[in-house]
Amino acid sequence: MRIGLISDTHGLLRPEAVAFLRGADRIVHAGDICDPSIVEALERIAPTAAVRGNNDHGPWARAVPETLRLVFEGIALHVLHDLARLDIEPASAGVRVVVSGHSHQPLVREQGGVLYVNPGSAGPRRFRLPITAGELQIEGARVAARTVVLVPG
Repeated sequence: MRIGLISDTHGLLRPEAVAFLRGADRIVHAGDICDPSIVEALERIAPTAAVRGNNDHGPWARAVPETLRLVFEGIALHVLHDLARLDIEPASAGVRVVVSGHSHQPLVREQGGVLYVNPGSAGPRRFRLPITAGELQIEGARVAARTVVLVPG
């Protein structure tokens, strides 16, 4: 199973991100969507789950949860926008993968049996950071993550 990961679109869904996410079985958006049409466009690619980021405001955003717990093929994911606001002990809670955004910096790190993934920012460029997205590959009990540069910095 391939899960596309995207975050910090800030109202901009780049064609490079759409091309990368094409073929995903599911998509997870880790917040700072800033425009509900982004999720609608992602839904046309694959079923999409999203969390609210600190820049998501207005009536549409109130309906978007701050955290999500998702299970794909027996692998539990905890999704939130800002990793600093993580309020669970993932391993104790049975979570194998924590997906976050906010920093605009891509990250794949395993710690204590938990895979932490930040797909970086796929929206407007911030500083000199690259434009990135990510993916999870789940095969049985095995999960692997990677981030990809969509537009070099």
